[in-house]
Formats: sequence, structure tokens, C-alpha cells
Amino acid sequence: MHYDFVPLPDRKPLIWPNGKKLAVILTTNLEYWDQERDDPAPYYPGGPGIVGGTLGGDVYDNPNWTWREYGQRVGVWRMFDVFAAEGVPTSCTMNAKMGLERRAVVDAAVARGYEVIPHNYVQSDLLTDFAKDKEKERAVIRETLKVYRDVVGKPAKGWLSSSLRSTLNTADILAEEGLTFFTDLLNDDQPYMIQTESGRPLVSISYTSEVNDFTVFMRQGMDVDGAARVFQEQFDWLRQEATETGSGRFMNIGLHPHVIGQPFRIRAIRDFIRYAKQFDDIWFATREELADWYAENHASHIG
Repeated sequence: MHYDFVPLPDRKPLIWPNGKKLAVILTTNLEYWDQERDDPAPYYPGGPGIVGGTLGGDVYDNPNWTWREYGQRVGVWRMFDVFAAEGVPTSCTMNAKMGLERRAVVDAAVARGYEVIPHNYVQSDLLTDFAKDKEKERAVIRETLKVYRDVVGKPAKGWLSSSLRSTLNTADILAEEGLTFFTDLLNDDQPYMIQTESGRPLVSISYTSEVNDFTVFMRQGMDVDGAARVFQEQFDWLRQEATETGSGRFMNIGLHPHVIGQPFRIRAIRDFIRYAKQFDDIWFATREELADWYAENHASHIG
């Protein structure tokens, strides 16, 4: 994997289709965790716990596991209702075991026309476990893509690693497997091209660990109005930059059904959507739409 370091002031203007200034991606992470795994090492369940203390992977952690399952049983449906009521799409990420163990959620996303992106095999295992073994990493990716194709009904186009823990080999493997965009890199407000060993480029469509319900609610302890202000502040500043420079931006909000899907938090994303919809120069986009467009037009932005 290689990408050029091109500072923002050195780029040509990014001109989105139809005069849009800001592309907005609302990411709903559909994630499944195994109840146990055959490893006494501390279990990494993909984010902060609802209660303190860390149990080994070979011990069932009831509050943390069932808290996450709340998102699958209840929270995600509340989110889908909000997106439907407000008439905006969400870009869903799905690990393979979510498709195997909680297929009703994935089927509902597909039926609603939402984008679905592979998100590793299971949330509790990381690609960095295979950082020194490219073929084992490739095997995990291939099995994930196979399940994705069987469940979603078409080949995958992009990828988000669980906990963003990819390796220096991940992008090369994804390009070899025919994917076209990569979402792990956190380093930009615009797309850019990634070069790979195979010669097949990927488009980087950055995720975010900052404008993320885990960060604002669980790590920073904000209430629903504080979280909505964070989302709006990000939106306002990026839109202002795009207006002043004539160069478009995108923003992503990372959402987890067991966090934002709680009744006392869901209003944060609803209020943000209603605010953003006031502006006619906003593009509620999917990652695939952005990646396909940028792959054809990147030379006019970063040659």
C-alpha cells in the first residue's frame, strides 16, 4: 500500500456532481461478537464496555455481550425508522458473522436499499492478529467476502476492518480480490487514491473515530444535545470550507445501534439530519457512489 502525501492546499478544487459542497455519510455499524473465544487473554469486544473490568475471552461477559445485542434486537430498528422517516440513506457495515447469526438485520438493510460494506469476519477478532502472515489475513478476508456475497447477494466493493485494525497488507489484498475502495484510513476530508502491489488502485473514503457515537457518548460523556452539537459543528465548518475554497468535502458519522440506538440518544442523529436537510448543496451519499465517481475524476483533483 502506498499513497502520496499531498497537503490540502496543494490540491486542485474537488468539484462534486451537481454543485454539491458537502457529502455526508451516516454509517450504521452492524457488528456481531462471539460470546466466548478459546483464548484466556483479555477480550477486546470492539469498543468500551458498559461496565468496568475486562474478562478473558474464555469467560462469558454477560453485560457487555447483551448490551451489544440490544443494538441488534432493538436499537438498529429505531435507527432504521429514523432514516426512513427523514428520507435519508445509511451506509451499513456488516461483519460476516452478523450476516450468519443476525441475518434479519442485514436483510432489512438490503430491502431498504441501504449500502452494505464488509466489516471483517467477527468483531472480536482483528486483522492485526495476522499482521505478519499475509496468507492467513487473505483467508479471513476471502471468507468474509464469501459470506457477504451469499448474504447480500452481490460481490462487495469496499471494506472496513473491525476496530479499524488493518495491516500494511490489507489494502493490497483487497485490491487483489477486486474491491475498489477502503475505509480504514482516518486521515482526510476528501477522497484520494491508494496504490497497491497489484497495480489496481483503491479509493480511500475515510472513516472517523472522532465524529462517532462511541467517542462523544461513551468516552467524552456528552448528553444528546452535546452529541448533536458535535455533529453539527463538523458539518458547519466543512461546509463553510467548501464554500470558501470551492473545493468539496465529505463527512462521516460513525454510529453503533447499541449506543445511538438507545431511546435517550437517538434524537442526536435525528436532529442532525433535520438540520443538514435544510441545505440544498448537501449530498447524502454512499461510499460506493463517492468511490466510483472519484475513481473516474481523481485526475482533476490530485493528478
